[in-house]
Amino acid sequence: MSPPADAAALVRALAERALTVATAESLTAGLVCARLADVPGASAVLRGGVAAYATDVKSGVLGVDAALLAAGGAVQAEVAVAMARGAARLLSASCAVATTGVAGPAEQDGRPVGTVLVAVADAGAGEALVREHRFAGDRAAVRAAATVAALTLLGQWLGERQGAAGR
Repeated sequence: MSPPADAAALVRALAERALTVATAESLTAGLVCARLADVPGASAVLRGGVAAYATDVKSGVLGVDAALLAAGGAVQAEVAVAMARGAARLLSASCAVATTGVAGPAEQDGRPVGTVLVAVADAGAGEALVREHRFAGDRAAVRAAATVAALTLLGQWLGERQGAAGR
């Protein structure tokens, strides 16, 4: 199965599989959740979202290991996965999608502007999908591209889950 191309297709795919989703968003600050919520019927699958913009919210609310954040900052793959797992647990969702990165205007944690990490995971210790991207443009362009990347990765996660169920 190819990944759903848009938010409406994602909502349908989640509903068909009786799955729910949550979001944990740093640089997108709720854009991914809003895109899903724009779809009529999203309330059947969308549990909610956490805009964890501040580092202490990532640790205090989502349960990201404070030592991990202190050692490498918020812009790393392990943080994105931990954010997703934390949101899935916190909001009792089948899975969660997380975004973290640098929208600008300046680098953060030694990472250049446009660096974005997106992860999709369930609440457990199972496989997670995580991707690193480099997007060009101003803050709005980076945030918009990160939103699309998050929805795309959620579609890939659903596709892989469907493939595993068919085996």
